[in-house]
Amino acid sequence: MQLAEDIILKKRDGLSLTQAEIRAFIDGVSRHTVSDAQIAAFAMATFFNGMNLDEERDLTLAMRDSGTVLTWENLDGPVLDKHSTGGVGDLVSLLLGPIVASCGAYVPMISGRGLGHTGGTLDKLDSIPGFDTLPGRERFQQLVRENGIAIIGQTNDLAPADRRIYAVRDVTATVASSSLIISSILSKKLAEGLDALVMDIKFGSGAFTPEPEKAVSLARDISRVAYTAGLPCNALVTDMDQPLAWSAGNALEVHEAITFLKGDAQHARLATVVEELSAELLLLGGLASSPEESRKMVLNALESGRAAEQFATMVSAQGGPSNLLNNPELFLPAAAIARPVYSTTPGYVSAIDTKAIGTVVISLGGGRQRVEDAIDPSVGISKISGVGSRVDSNVPLAFIHASREEDWDHAAQLLRSAYRMSGDAVEVQPAIFAQIEGKSDHE
Repeated sequence: MQLAEDIILKKRDGLSLTQAEIRAFIDGVSRHTVSDAQIAAFAMATFFNGMNLDEERDLTLAMRDSGTVLTWENLDGPVLDKHSTGGVGDLVSLLLGPIVASCGAYVPMISGRGLGHTGGTLDKLDSIPGFDTLPGRERFQQLVRENGIAIIGQTNDLAPADRRIYAVRDVTATVASSSLIISSILSKKLAEGLDALVMDIKFGSGAFTPEPEKAVSLARDISRVAYTAGLPCNALVTDMDQPLAWSAGNALEVHEAITFLKGDAQHARLATVVEELSAELLLLGGLASSPEESRKMVLNALESGRAAEQFATMVSAQGGPSNLLNNPELFLPAAAIARPVYSTTPGYVSAIDTKAIGTVVISLGGGRQRVEDAIDPSVGISKISGVGSRVDSNVPLAFIHASREEDWDHAAQLLRSAYRMSGDAVEVQPAIFAQIEGKSDHE
């Protein structure tokens, strides 16, 4: 029998672990024969010494196999999903899921809640009255089979070892370990029984990985590990040096997603990321034979209204209002106060501290710093001016939606301090920095 302390010692000394050793350790995590202290020691040893490709693959698969692995028999399309490393105004999942499902895929999207300055897809969906994000595994699979898509929170039986390890990492300064990040993300995605995955790796002031080079390295590593674990995976490296959408805040982002899907208004950078991720996923899943065909399929899904109808079907099937698409203002909560904030210096927006924008949402009550924190879904920021925008006494930086005057005043101060202004027009960096072809790394 492999002793946990021997496995920890080996990793502490910078040696590679065998598949059997990794499986023994994760089995102990699942059975609670490995203590939290031993998990912390293992995580810290991995943080400092890292893992090679084989170790990362074996750790990912062991954590996947610590619980239920979904199976999908007799479907007439591929099972596809995406994952983002998180950002501000990142409502991509609300758009990509319906787009891809309306093109013939099945999308069993298991999402998370926001923590810190980044928003969470589940919190956004919770702002829709009646929407059930925890229907249980059997109902979840039924929803996907019948409607092509469902978005839910992680169930207790999917990759439970990851849940325990992450809780320890969160309080031991080991969250940033690349090897542990990769295995955490992929173990849950592999447990979904996917045929293909696309990753959105963020960099910039609003990302957990500020440097683009480090984001590219993570994208290459995670696509490589996914591929060797049997899951085709490509990745985009995208810019989070400014919010991705006009809105940041739960109900406000749902409203913007509806507006986008209906074709009424589409933020250009958001559209670029959504369309490219969706096209990558359709191509990787075999629903398109070329990049040109996959992009045409995405645009057709939007322009025809199929993606919007798919979103409406998902909302209704998961307990939300059947006419949310046509009358979102009747159902989505609205803040008591919604007023513009103006810059004290007119000019062009030259830079944005995107993390600070997320902090504004938290200050209003629209995000959480601890898992147990309650959220006000109505508050947030809308009509956010991006980098390169011209603002003055008539064109605001953004609108702040608050429940109290004092909250609005405090948020306005924080928002102004997040912006840098220039007297001259500035160059805007593209939304997509790099595309990583996971499969090509192994051929």
